[in-house]
Amino acid sequence: MNPLQKIGAFTAALAAAFGTAYGVGAALGPADPRTTTAGHTESHSSEPAAKTPPGDLLPAGLQVSQDGYSLDLETTAVPAGRSSLRFVVRDADGDPVTRYETAHGKQLHLIVASRELTTYRHLHPVRAADGTWSTPVDLPAAGGYRVFADFVPAAGSEGLTLGSDLSVTGPYRASPAPAPAATTTVDGYTVALEGTLAAGGESDLTFTVRRDGRPVTGLEPYLGAYGHLVALRSGDLAYLHVHPHEEAEGDGTSGPEVSFAATAPSTGTYRLFLDFKVDGTVRTAAFTVRAGAAPAAETGSGTHEETSHGH
Repeated sequence: MNPLQKIGAFTAALAAAFGTAYGVGAALGPADPRTTTAGHTESHSSEPAAKTPPGDLLPAGLQVSQDGYSLDLETTAVPAGRSSLRFVVRDADGDPVTRYETAHGKQLHLIVASRELTTYRHLHPVRAADGTWSTPVDLPAAGGYRVFADFVPAAGSEGLTLGSDLSVTGPYRASPAPAPAATTTVDGYTVALEGTLAAGGESDLTFTVRRDGRPVTGLEPYLGAYGHLVALRSGDLAYLHVHPHEEAEGDGTSGPEVSFAATAPSTGTYRLFLDFKVDGTVRTAAFTVRAGAAPAAETGSGTHEETSHGH
C-alpha cells in the first residue's frame, strides 16, 4: 500500500470510530452538567459529605460586606504612632448608615488588632450626622492590622462584625505573640485563666483578678458586664462569638471572677483580650490559648502587650 492509500485508510477508520462514539453518546442522551462542571461535581462516594458548620460557629470579621452592609474604611494607611481613623458603614444602596441599636452600652465598637495579635485597641468612635465615624488611635508598631466594626443596625435584627485591612507604615520588626501561660499581669493586676477552648463548640472561660495576691472584688460594670472579652483566631483573625455569663446590674461591683462562653470554629491558636474596669480605669489582660487538646494549665499569656481602649 502506497503512502496515500495508508493515509486514506487511516482517515476512514478515524471517521468510523468518531461516528460510533457519537451514536453511543446520542443514544445515552446529553451529559448532566452537574457531573461535568468543575466545582459542582456530584459525589457518589460511600463516605458522607463534609458538613458546613452550624451558623453560630461561622467566624465573624472575615468579610468587609455581609447581609447588605459594608465597612468603608476611608483611612487605609496611617503612620506608626498617634493618628486617626475614619470610616463609614454603608447599606445595600451605598448610603451611610445613621441609625443603630445600642449594644453593650455603645452603638458601635471598633477593634483594631495587629496581624501578629500583639497590639490591640478597643475604641468607641464618634459618629457625625452624615454617618462618618472617627476616632483617634495610637498604633506604635508598623505592620498589617485588621479593623473590626461590631454593631447592630437599627434596620436589622442581628449584630454584625465587619472587617477591613489597615496598614501602619514605618520600620517593621516582627513581634510574635507570647506562648501560652496560665496567668498574665497588667498594671499590677494578676489575671488567671481557667478553662480551654474546644474546637467546634462552646467553652466556658473564667478569669480571676487579683492584686498583691488578694482577690479583687471591686470589678466595675463595663459595657454592660463586669468584663468584656474579644477572641481572635491567629492567622486570619476570625472574630469569635463571645458573651458573658453575668450581666452587670446598676453600679454594683463584682469579682474576683468573671466568666464567658466562647465558641471556637476550629482547632488552632487564639488570642483572648479581657477588658476589666477597676477604680474607673479600664485595663486589658491578653492571653494566648490553643483550641483542642491543650490542657488548661498551658492556656494564657504571661507577657505584657500593647493594649488600650477608647473612652
